[in-house]
Amino acid sequence: MENAKEIRARIKSIRDTEKITNAMYMIASSKMRKAKNDLDKTRPYFDALGREIKRVFRTVEGVESRYFYPDDASKLRNGTYGLLVITTDKGLAGAYNKSVIKEAERLLSEHPDTKLFVVGEYGRRYFLKQNRAVERSFLYTAQNPTMDRAREISYYLLDLFDRGELTKIFVVYSDLKNSLTTKAVSTRLLPFHHHNNYPAHSNKNEPEVSVPFEFYPSVEAVVNSVVKSWLSGYIYSALVDSFCSEQSARMTAMSVANKNAEKLLELLTVQYNLLRQEAITEEITEVISGAKSLKRKRKREVLQP
Repeated sequence: MENAKEIRARIKSIRDTEKITNAMYMIASSKMRKAKNDLDKTRPYFDALGREIKRVFRTVEGVESRYFYPDDASKLRNGTYGLLVITTDKGLAGAYNKSVIKEAERLLSEHPDTKLFVVGEYGRRYFLKQNRAVERSFLYTAQNPTMDRAREISYYLLDLFDRGELTKIFVVYSDLKNSLTTKAVSTRLLPFHHHNNYPAHSNKNEPEVSVPFEFYPSVEAVVNSVVKSWLSGYIYSALVDSFCSEQSARMTAMSVANKNAEKLLELLTVQYNLLRQEAITEEITEVISGAKSLKRKRKREVLQP
């Protein structure tokens, strides 16, 4: 059983750790609010782009684009897929990374001929330990998602897609449902289905087209240009969404750590008080015993002739 000194040292250590977890909670909360604000400002624009792409294909007949599935299903290609996995650079975020990795592993098992593209140090190290080749790791992106870095990723993937090295491109990331709930999701970025509602967060109540669209120089050129912009925006949204989810998961983990620390401190305080009470009782008993012994000794001295 620990003595009072050891328990006192543990209490001090836990309180010091609790200060760190409280600080991490506050930092994560501040980062999440800022990132969520950025996401809310940018997502509507790229959602609108996705809706317009869908409206083009619903109103214009005979549009052909390499970014869309052909009407003839026999022309579908089943070659190499590309999988963009968005993880964190740091730990202490609960089951956040594990959920993303689990979803990525599911996709890899369904189609082994898949090239991996990883955002985040956690994912890079995980796949290296699993002896899975990582085609490219995008460094310093998870902790600082910007539109420039999203364009860098989208242009790199688009180049491989345009050259025929990739036939499909998927992304796996964590979606922030609300301030307390996150979910790992996977989305096919390319190619599109003609009648799909492409953005995950788009509004289904789109207005009907009353006037035919006019395209310059051609509908194919317009679609190809818009798709590139939308893809960059979607990847940016996924990066920021993942960053928000990471901060939310870290807040939850730090909150649980603080609650556990409080319970442990309460238990240790009770143990410490019991040991102190035992020590005080023992000291009082020793004092009383000593006093009685001295009293008996004095009586014997008085009775001796």
